[in-house]
Amino acid sequence: MKKLTLLSIVMSFFVLCTFSYAKDTIKIGFVDSYSGPATTYSQDVLDGFKLSMDEINAKGGVLGKKIEFVTRDDKFKPDIALSMAKELVLREKVDILMGTTNSAAALAISDFAKKEKIPFIVTDAKSEKITGEFGHRYVFNVNENTAMIGKATALVLAKKSYVRYWIAGEDYEFGHACADGVWNNLKVLKPNVQLLGASWRKLGETDLVPYMTAMLQVKPDCIISASGGSGVVNFLKAVKSTGFAEKVAIYQHNATELAALLPLGSEAPEGIMGTSNYHFYFPDTPENKTFVAKFKKAYNRYPRSTALYGYIAGTFMAKAYQKAGKINKEKFIDGLEGLTIDSPVGKVTMRVCDHQVMLPMFFGVTKKDPKYDFLIAADIITIPGKDYLPSCEEITKLRK
Repeated sequence: MKKLTLLSIVMSFFVLCTFSYAKDTIKIGFVDSYSGPATTYSQDVLDGFKLSMDEINAKGGVLGKKIEFVTRDDKFKPDIALSMAKELVLREKVDILMGTTNSAAALAISDFAKKEKIPFIVTDAKSEKITGEFGHRYVFNVNENTAMIGKATALVLAKKSYVRYWIAGEDYEFGHACADGVWNNLKVLKPNVQLLGASWRKLGETDLVPYMTAMLQVKPDCIISASGGSGVVNFLKAVKSTGFAEKVAIYQHNATELAALLPLGSEAPEGIMGTSNYHFYFPDTPENKTFVAKFKKAYNRYPRSTALYGYIAGTFMAKAYQKAGKINKEKFIDGLEGLTIDSPVGKVTMRVCDHQVMLPMFFGVTKKDPKYDFLIAADIITIPGKDYLPSCEEITKLRK
């Protein structure tokens, strides 16, 4: 009897300790690609998030609770991502899920999050379906999607003199969705544009000369390139080696982004039009300079656009809990909806109707700068989020 009583006391002590530990922390579960080429983007997401967490925890955390996080490598595979998300929720008992660079992984986890009623903040996956057609109460997105890329780009290209276009892209979901987004919006804004043709290469293909030769034969005014990840670097490298940019105007999303320009150094081609949500040198504001200085001190490199996504994900999370006033999933979601925060690119808002962040988009042209040994974006045009997001009416129709 005494042994049983002692055992009961010991067990109660461990249960109490476990409860107290969980009670004193907010636990975040990150699922993303931490091996392979995608780390170019996912590592900056994680480091940006770490930076925000260090700042928040140094001030006492949120509602008196410190924030901790655990990571899982999905190896850029949707089935592994879903398995990792399930483990984090069901075994690790995380309060919030975050992450994903792979859009298919994001959609799989989003469906799981909906069933389990746990908040999921997408940090870099680009499918417009995440907060569009398949959006729901429990999923949020802190980066741009393909619909947003298309509309923002079309708003600028429609004002240029180009009429005859060619689409050149990588043959996968992002490539097609990005190209369709630009072209479909451009046709509406400038009805006299002509599509001369399209060429689609295999994902990761590096010999692009045959494709470029075919494009030049039809003499387009402008090429809409639709690549992602390492495909952007491969495309820019081929453009430089062939002198392609001297013969035709070229647009490529993220062509002005540090992740694409840094690997090429001074050998990147000048004059390429590109869009991005963030540049470490623009906007030239105290807020952005402070963020860059903190990031560079912590990681000894300049932040890429994905570092911004990770940083604001952490800020949104903390502010939403503060607004909710308690650690409760449903109250957290209510607090995150419509929330506006200060960020390195100014005030940004999490829209209520689709849980999509309203970030500015920056349209610029690649150019050499004596301050850096890599190209940067010049002649930057800022497109406010409200100008290029799908309307809430469009979102409602999509979900019906």
